[in-house]
Amino acid sequence: MRADARERSARAALDTVLDPELDEPITDLGFVRSVSVTPDGALTVRLRLPTSFCSPNFAYLMASDSKDALTALPWTRDVVVLLDDHHDSDLINEGLAADAGYRGTFGAEAEKDLEALRLTFRRKAHSAAMERALTLLLREHPDLTEENLHDVVLADLPDAATSGALLRRREALGLGVAPSDPVLVDEEGRRVPPGEIPLRLRFARAVRVSIDGNAHFCRGLLRTRYPQSAADQSKENVS
Repeated sequence: MRADARERSARAALDTVLDPELDEPITDLGFVRSVSVTPDGALTVRLRLPTSFCSPNFAYLMASDSKDALTALPWTRDVVVLLDDHHDSDLINEGLAADAGYRGTFGAEAEKDLEALRLTFRRKAHSAAMERALTLLLREHPDLTEENLHDVVLADLPDAATSGALLRRREALGLGVAPSDPVLVDEEGRRVPPGEIPLRLRFARAVRVSIDGNAHFCRGLLRTRYPQSAADQSKENVS
């Protein structure tokens, strides 16, 4: 495989790595600083973040997920992922190089299991995606009330990016994705009772606004810190 094809393959793999809090690919956010491939398949990727004090567990999760995604490529011989300009860069980079894992990297500072943290943000991403999909449905059907959403199933959703995003978030949580599955469910996949729908929607809307606002803010911070990163950021959209 040619070097340019390998670089495209590596960047496509990085497209699958999400910022856990912002729920967007690190490539779209501009967090991938560089991708370097040698003729024998050695791969080095450098990451950058909006500030030097971004949460260390988020930073580690993105760097670790990047290494996992790249190592899974069939042509890679050696994968090095480096996080630049973060206050824990040395610690994280050493841990990744040694495949020490989250607890092995941070030791006693690793207060919460990484998978538990990942689950928390997957649930938030699901709430936001569910709200986006249902809001679009309500806009397209003015006669539909919030109470009617109790009976809405996945097959009722419009053929739009919001629906595809919701399906991906449900799959990540192990929730049902059959056309007959209800849309409005809690994090365990239980259908929301009609009387709780307004409160559940308000909560999901607050989560979505928070995610969207943080993503917009972090994009701007990254461009301020690294002006050249603007060219690497995609337009803000639903993923």
